[in-house]
Amino acid sequence: MNSSVIVFPGSNCDRDIAVALEKMQFKNQMVWHKESKLPKSDLIVVPGGFSYGDYLRSGAIAGKSLIINEVIKAADKGCLILGICNGFQILTETGLLKGVLLRNKNLRFINKDVNIKIINNETKFSNKYKKNQILKINIAHNEGNYFTNSNHLKILNNENLIAFKYCDKNGNINEDSNPNGSLENIAGIFNSKKNILGMMPHPERMMDNLISNTDGANLFLSLLK
Repeated sequence: MNSSVIVFPGSNCDRDIAVALEKMQFKNQMVWHKESKLPKSDLIVVPGGFSYGDYLRSGAIAGKSLIINEVIKAADKGCLILGICNGFQILTETGLLKGVLLRNKNLRFINKDVNIKIINNETKFSNKYKKNQILKINIAHNEGNYFTNSNHLKILNNENLIAFKYCDKNGNINEDSNPNGSLENIAGIFNSKKNILGMMPHPERMMDNLISNTDGANLFLSLLK
């Protein structure tokens, strides 16, 4: 399976996701943001980091990069797109995903492991997980507070477009288990065709029991399946 990772000035998780993809036997290529063409790709990853230093808004400048036009074209043709953390923010800036990522509720940068619950396990990104399975995944962001309007929120719920929700270790979804104030504890969403996933947690950091756990591995195994 061929994958491409988009690299922006300020990306700091591009190598992490590349290592994770290659570990899972993806044939991966790194694509600089000034490129005007994408290599043949089954999966395009927009990684985490602080693209352009998060000036204006997180992901705002990256969303206007030259290569993003090709990412949008690929998405429209059904290519799988994964946006992680800053990548999620960039996808909302481009309009590939609806909603916005606001400042965390405590107005502080958060870097810690949290629990998330699998809400939809019937997609190409999540089929190796069990519904309501609880994962321990790292988050590291300043603007992870997902918000959208009431009409889109209804669509997210009615069309099963919510991928993950923040929860506690027992699976309870409430304010206490919400690290950033995200609407309805949302940690990740799909587009209507479910070929695009935006998520704030970092699955690429949970690939090895020696340094964390392997809770992120099944996302990549789902894509391979």
